[in-house]
Amino acid sequence: MAATHNLSSAALSSSSSAFFAHSTFSAKNPMVSLPGKSVGVCMCVATSQDSKTAHKTAVSRNANMAKLQAGYLFPEVARRRNAHLLKFPDAKVISLGIGDTTEPIPEVITSAMAQRSHALSTLEGYSGYGAEQGEKPLRSLIGKTFYSDLDIEEDDIFVSDGAKCDITRLQLVFGSNVSMAVQDPSYPAYVDSSVILGQTGQYQKDVEKYGNIEYMRCTPENGFFPDLSKVPRTDIIFFCSPNNPTGSSATREQLTQLVQFAKKNGSIIVYDSAYAMYISDDNPRSIFEIPGAKEVAIETSSFSKYAGFTGVRLGWTVVPKELLFSDGFPVAKDFNRIVCTCFNGASNIAQAGGLSCLSPEGLEAMRGVIGFYKENTSIIMDTFNSLGFNVYGGKNAPYVWVHFPGRSSWDVFAEILEKTHVVTTPGSGFGPAGEGFIRVSAFGHRENVLEACRRFKQLYK
Repeated sequence: MAATHNLSSAALSSSSSAFFAHSTFSAKNPMVSLPGKSVGVCMCVATSQDSKTAHKTAVSRNANMAKLQAGYLFPEVARRRNAHLLKFPDAKVISLGIGDTTEPIPEVITSAMAQRSHALSTLEGYSGYGAEQGEKPLRSLIGKTFYSDLDIEEDDIFVSDGAKCDITRLQLVFGSNVSMAVQDPSYPAYVDSSVILGQTGQYQKDVEKYGNIEYMRCTPENGFFPDLSKVPRTDIIFFCSPNNPTGSSATREQLTQLVQFAKKNGSIIVYDSAYAMYISDDNPRSIFEIPGAKEVAIETSSFSKYAGFTGVRLGWTVVPKELLFSDGFPVAKDFNRIVCTCFNGASNIAQAGGLSCLSPEGLEAMRGVIGFYKENTSIIMDTFNSLGFNVYGGKNAPYVWVHFPGRSSWDVFAEILEKTHVVTTPGSGFGPAGEGFIRVSAFGHRENVLEACRRFKQLYK
């Protein structure tokens, strides 16, 4: 796939974010390492500004970086989790915040990666640099699996190290002289990458928005789909379905409206379908199911939430040949140039895993993992529904969006953490329309999800 504070896993990078709301929660020492499984963590640490000893270069700081607000959402949540552990060192903290998978990768997939890894130690099996766009068998199988009968060709598909990375590569294609629209709330990377590329104005604290970004408000009142008649034209439209964080998925009629809106305005849609395999109704899994979408849309997706590849890193982006800039130049050719300049291709071991994911046995195994997380989602939804909350999402996504009317998202986050030792994600971290909500992730071991729900019931009964 937004500015505030960050999440409960240690595995995220620290960039900066758009929406940071005030919270009454405080901590004595936010810099502490997470317990549990061994995970490499990169932390940003302030350095001394002592003018007597610090050497300064003559290089000016990128002014766009200075626009970013506080820290990227998920590392900030992790920081607060760490501070909580300092205060309650014996507490069993349960993390239902960050969207990081918890269940083992199916063996049919890991065995394929192990075999490819072992082959690298042989003369016959060794390979070095591969095609930046990805290995042809994997590109072909992605097309057959996810885009059959949609006229998406193998060379429209670019294999990558994940959708998040491709979002920034796409931003490099677009450059700084474009206008941007995002769902509000939405995945923070869309906004932050726009800020870093220089597409935005300054952050406006009174409305918790950046200038020159159109925030398309998505709330229960409009069914989490923006009123496009009130949305001004922008060059680029970021749209995620099923949506992170609300869990809502757009209908065929809604996506048809979006494609027609983009075509009318000469805009490009960047469609994030990272959770498409969680859809259990008739809503489209791909934007390319909509007539005319190939002329106005790019689609990015990932194996992360299907196969547990959040650490393995493997995704793809589809840029159809029919998608052209205003001068008639194909967008795919510029994206290919960016990929070849910035990227040496996804790991050959990861790509072997991707091929196995899309085998009949691999697809069955992935659906089993997805089914497990969807059962977690049902448990969480049933819990909050039983407590009288208005609850959204869940059906087509691994996220539950819970409303706490009139309350600060960060205050609710702090209350739940303080009183139940459960980490969630404050909704305002995904945009101003997320204020008053929290996101609860279904990525967790079953016993932890059940225990967290028991604690929720004890707190809010």
